[in-house]
Amino acid sequence: MKKPVLVVGGAGYIGSHTCMILAQRGYQPIVFDNLCNGHEEFVRWGVLEVGDVRDTRRVEQVIEKHRPLAILHFAALIEVGQSLADPLSFYDNNVIGSLNLLRAAIAGGVNYFVFSSTCATYGLPQSERLDESHRQVPINPYGRTKWIVEQALKDYSELLNIKAVILRYFNAAGADFEGRIGEWHQPETHAIPIAIEAALGRRTGFKIFGTDYQTRDGTCVRDYVHVLDLADAHVRAVDYLLAGGETEAINLGTGTGTTVKELLNTIRAVSGRAFPVEETSRRAGDSTSLVADNTKAATLLGWQPQYSIEDIVKSAWNWHTRHNAP
Repeated sequence: MKKPVLVVGGAGYIGSHTCMILAQRGYQPIVFDNLCNGHEEFVRWGVLEVGDVRDTRRVEQVIEKHRPLAILHFAALIEVGQSLADPLSFYDNNVIGSLNLLRAAIAGGVNYFVFSSTCATYGLPQSERLDESHRQVPINPYGRTKWIVEQALKDYSELLNIKAVILRYFNAAGADFEGRIGEWHQPETHAIPIAIEAALGRRTGFKIFGTDYQTRDGTCVRDYVHVLDLADAHVRAVDYLLAGGETEAINLGTGTGTTVKELLNTIRAVSGRAFPVEETSRRAGDSTSLVADNTKAATLLGWQPQYSIEDIVKSAWNWHTRHNAP
């Protein structure tokens, strides 16, 4: 008999891929999603329960109905620029929604919680590779909302018997290799899908924001991690908690950085297409380099990323060429 887990935000990008891996490993995903940013057609490996994390009674009903062993929480607003324009919505959804979900979990006797966090909680990096001891000074409302929920989880763990794994993503990318689900944001703001759309002629081109950084080619460095590697880490986190693991914060990244120019060259190589690229000035708040130290994930979860930047681009190209056409 499959073990039920509640996947909040399971119709979204990372949540849906995690549901796929959960189902493969003997779990029954119960997808709870308001379908505001998620997609009903992505719910292919679980049962869909439509609802909003801010609706206390609805969350309680779903927990009472399905009796999940653990909760994986992906439901959040994620765009940094949007958080600067509309911080109220971010605090309402990301903080109030998360606290509401935790309240319902405690009331329903669910003590195991996997939280989707971000390297944005670190703020401006103070070292070449970021480990979990790096100071947390987020510089935008998005990062601050995630940091606040992290603090709540640590308090709840100490005082209310909640055990949580906090997973701090670096740059999620790629798609299911069979092209069944993939990255689908409206509007799209992430580098890989934007560049692929440019290569497909769906955009006029791609902008590089800054070419004067202290990096090997002058452009920013980011740690791109395949969404299936992220999904694998979430399932391992559930296994870890159910086996008696303690509350921990864990980085999820490959430990390898890719510059913007290297990324574009990879997309050109995979697609076989050239596309216009404009070099322009830096954006405020962009860090020179964000690369994970993932030692803790290997030690506690036995997790090692399996996919390279080439794998990421190939899977993303496959998804975007078959889907997302205007």
